[in-house]
Amino acid sequence: IPQINFSVETQYPHDINSFTEGFLFHDGKLYESTGATENLPQTKSLFGEVDLKTGKIDVKAELDRNIYFGEGITFLNGKVFQLTYKNQMGFIYDGKTFKNIGKFTYTNREGWGLTTDGKSLIMSDGTSYITYLDPTSFAVTKTLDVAENNYVVENINELEYIKGFIYANIWMTNTIVKIDPNTGDVVAKMDLSDLSRQSKEKHPG
Repeated sequence: IPQINFSVETQYPHDINSFTEGFLFHDGKLYESTGATENLPQTKSLFGEVDLKTGKIDVKAELDRNIYFGEGITFLNGKVFQLTYKNQMGFIYDGKTFKNIGKFTYTNREGWGLTTDGKSLIMSDGTSYITYLDPTSFAVTKTLDVAENNYVVENINELEYIKGFIYANIWMTNTIVKIDPNTGDVVAKMDLSDLSRQSKEKHPG
């Protein structure tokens, strides 16, 4: 599998209390979604716009951390869609006012990453599968089984859709894989171990 080279163009501060579940750019602004985990009481389940000068999040919506662990978000058709970890439920917000305007359910046992190709909601659930959902009915329209050299790729996490390909972080690794959405095949990989090591040197905790 070919390696994707990368270079760091610039860096911005990030709030290290944020348990990051997703990043995305929308209308030139960076949005982050976070989850709240029991062993880190400072964490929250929310999403909002990141202030690139401070790293702080201008919160647009927050869930009850005692009930929900917030996961991935995406913008589509003037709305924001947000997954939760184990509730098999997602939330819908107005894309401008961020007012909660609805909920949806899914049959995947868990919700992890979320992105869109401009037509469908594309979600991961920690397995080797990527699920396409209709953004109106939330019916499953397509399922991708991700494989690398014919071997199943598990723990597919945060997703991005870029120039016709799905990019996915593999949970508990420093690897991002580039996936062909027509076949589910991994066609290239990126190793971000150097960035991870540098981050841990700056912030050992």
